[in-house]
Amino acid sequence: MRADSLTGRLLVATPVLRDPNFHRTVVLILSHDDDGALGVVVNRPTGVPVVDILPSWQPVVTEPGVVFQGGPVSLDSALGLVAMIDASEPLGVRRVHGRVGVVDLDAPPEVVQPGVSAMRVFAGYAGWSPEQLEAEISQGSWYVVDAEDGDAFSDEAEELWRAVLRRQQGPLALMATFPADPSLN
Repeated sequence: MRADSLTGRLLVATPVLRDPNFHRTVVLILSHDDDGALGVVVNRPTGVPVVDILPSWQPVVTEPGVVFQGGPVSLDSALGLVAMIDASEPLGVRRVHGRVGVVDLDAPPEVVQPGVSAMRVFAGYAGWSPEQLEAEISQGSWYVVDAEDGDAFSDEAEELWRAVLRRQQGPLALMATFPADPSLN
């Protein structure tokens, strides 16, 4: 892993990021190394129930029980994130940071479930080629902030952009009040 790895941190879209795929998104970085970066948007629930896609995982999934749009890449693939109950990794789970891990969706849910307290399923992911993410950060597209274990499982996922900014120190906290469309001010 790189010394400056962003694995386990959050990318919060800045108001200058105009790509509609990432407008007001919060991305949890799952992997960041010399080959690039991979993460999932944690604040975009869809209307698709997990039971329609992965019925065996429905009992494990945290409310609202829907698939989240993890990003614009490979929307036909699914990725699962879990909050682990303690420091041990349940079978089928790879720790990302703290108590957050990626779950192997081919593992039997009944083996994973006793070791997790929350789970979300994501369709697609966000990916960056080598140095692409660093360039976007330098251009002012992303704020990089520390993640809290519960961010990926927030009960109010659609409000996560504001909540993450609001808890930051100094002027960055003020960005939480930035209007969705500044031209309407």
